Amino acid sequence: MAGLADILAAGMMTPVGLSAETTAAAVRAGISRIRESDIQDKRFRSLRAGFLAEELLPPLTSDPRLPRTGLTARHRRMLRLATRALLQVIPDGEPAPLFLALPEPMRPTEAPIGDTFLAHLEVQLGREFDLRQSQVFQQGRAGGMVALASACQALRGGRISTALVGGVDTYLDLRRLTGLDQEERLLVDRATEGFLPGEGAAFLLLGAPGEARRQQRAPLAHILGVGTGTEEGHRYSDLPYRGDGLSQAFRQLFASDASSTPRIRHVYGSFNGEHFWAKEWGVSYVRHGRRFAEPLRVDHPVEFMGDTGAALGPLMSGLAAMGLAKGYHQGPILVWSSSDREARGAVLLGSRQEPGPTRAAILARSPHPTEHA
Repeated sequence: MAGLADILAAGMMTPVGLSAETTAAAVRAGISRIRESDIQDKRFRSLRAGFLAEELLPPLTSDPRLPRTGLTARHRRMLRLATRALLQVIPDGEPAPLFLALPEPMRPTEAPIGDTFLAHLEVQLGREFDLRQSQVFQQGRAGGMVALASACQALRGGRISTALVGGVDTYLDLRRLTGLDQEERLLVDRATEGFLPGEGAAFLLLGAPGEARRQQRAPLAHILGVGTGTEEGHRYSDLPYRGDGLSQAFRQLFASDASSTPRIRHVYGSFNGEHFWAKEWGVSYVRHGRRFAEPLRVDHPVEFMGDTGAALGPLMSGLAAMGLAKGYHQGPILVWSSSDREARGAVLLGSRQEPGPTRAAILARSPHPTEHA
């Protein structure tokens, strides 16, 4: 499978690490930062969550171009979360476009965080993006995958040579938590299911094929395929759930090359403790079972830091890419993420040593296998 793009760098700000490297090390070591918070649910039970301590967040800029009033506490916190993660990957020189995943509005009364966030983020960072080609995806947990697919399309179209892809989100918002509490979706004491809210930011620097060589840098991983889907029977729909959205994303991802891609050995998924997502994965896995190797490793980083919402797709992709680059993961790796509403997305990553079929597979198909340099 030909690479669509390369992941050149990753940046993160999470409850378990203030950089991509420390986050990856903490997740690999199984370190959890889930703690009991001061927030209580409607039955006065303390909420366990993965929230960063206030002192770990950089301050808001004093630049007068950033409004002092009119921004919600959630908007301001997301700007602070994104700052350090983006500075880890933003390239020097010509401004790159940013394909940014943001929270999805869950109800009409919820204030959306939209296009103005990009302009505010520029001011907060003191750096510029190519705003003309930047895009915002208010699609929550799967938004990062949709953003990644759009960035890959732009890179392959030749309009740009590098792109920033990422997401930022926080559940530290009382209005949002109250709504989830009313829906009985939070994992509190004596709850049979639910999820632990978290927060974070994750960003990837992507390069078009050949860009890494031009910059004389080794990519973390190759993006072998991307896919997006729409689930009509999502959590807030009256239609029956059939698992078509994630299966559609998988089918689109695999469509470009059915025969030469090695079986997937490793999966990162947006499981957060709610049964809905396990069921969705099960349906898609059964439908595409021949694509997966046995045994299959499945990771879900949410267990260590809580659900990071719109940051989760880029975060898992970055963790997978770093594992491939450092050699403690074996590819190909499938990363998938599902939103509360209809958006679904997946990406297939391969190591920089093996962007397509494995060396063993190539030799096996050769009539006279020989050693290659």
